Amino acid sequence: MVDRRPLSKGEMEIARALWAIGPATVREIHEYLSESKPIDFSTVQTYLRRIESKGYASSKLKGRVRTYSSKTKPGTVIRETVDDLVDRLFGGEAMPLVRHLVEDRGIDAEQLAELRELIDRLEKGDKNK
Repeated sequence: MVDRRPLSKGEMEIARALWAIGPATVREIHEYLSESKPIDFSTVQTYLRRIESKGYASSKLKGRVRTYSSKTKPGTVIRETVDDLVDRLFGGEAMPLVRHLVEDRGIDAEQLAELRELIDRLEKGDKNK
């Protein structure tokens, strides 16, 4: 596992946009994000530089235009972020997080069935989806 600093909330939003649209310029990411809420062009530019410096993205300069590409998959970032959260908030124990998510956030019948299937599969020793 690569030891990277975690992404802030704003940086994560930019990373999600980059995953959604693929390699893109600051302008393209700004336009994509502006469809759902107002965001400053310079803010997008700053966040892209930060996620690049943290190792989550890379960029290439072609002429005067810089194109950013993701260096990480969403699943990798999710895993790293959740692992960090579990370590910091729950002392490495996952069950308090699971309990919180189920009890405080709620779970519908379909999700409960999916959770039962997961538990059954894990009890049988099958960790694959």
